[in-house]
Amino acid sequence: MSDAQERAWEELAGFYVIDAPRDAAATSIRPSSTIEPGSVWTRSAPLIAEIGSGQGHAIVHAAQSAPDTDFLAIEVFRAGLARTMLDADRAGVRNLRLVEANAPEVLTHLLPQASLDELWVFFPDPWHKKKHTKRRLVTTEFAAQAAGALREGGMLRLATDWEDYALQMRDVLDAAPDFERAFEGEWAPRFDGRVVTAFERKGAAKGRDIRDLAYRRRAQGD
Repeated sequence: MSDAQERAWEELAGFYVIDAPRDAAATSIRPSSTIEPGSVWTRSAPLIAEIGSGQGHAIVHAAQSAPDTDFLAIEVFRAGLARTMLDADRAGVRNLRLVEANAPEVLTHLLPQASLDELWVFFPDPWHKKKHTKRRLVTTEFAAQAAGALREGGMLRLATDWEDYALQMRDVLDAAPDFERAFEGEWAPRFDGRVVTAFERKGAAKGRDIRDLAYRRRAQGD
């Protein structure tokens, strides 16, 4: 990290970063380490989480634009989290928290069941080489983890600039029993709450189409 990012971690992490109990790895979450959102954010409010928040451009903008909603940035790269804290602090954002951890463990161990109103997955690593595609985040197992963390009627929003990954996401979530499409046609319209980030600009500059998806968590028994 840069000197500024190191200072941000030292000065701001006490407020912004959730100090989650670890398992074997530095970015793991120990089972049975569930937080109480009302205690973490010191209020009762809708909760939105972003997986792979990067440098935080999207989630800081969202948190600043919706002060009555709480936000959680999930990221494994400390430098990105430090940049997120710097930007959030400069913007006076106080409804945002961060966790340095693997997303599936956050969904299964850290967050209470049915605690999220929305879950965002914007431009996840495409692992575009054929031998690496098995590392992609959005799988049948992930769909079940996301469904567990979302309340009934909650939204899962995704975006990618890799067509084959978009198709994989759509196939996985169309087949997931706990989700239903929240869009008509091939793809969802661009989500208004998603600001243009460096990842999106980079993909567009290379001529790749940006594809959005949106799925609603089904009510139990539907």
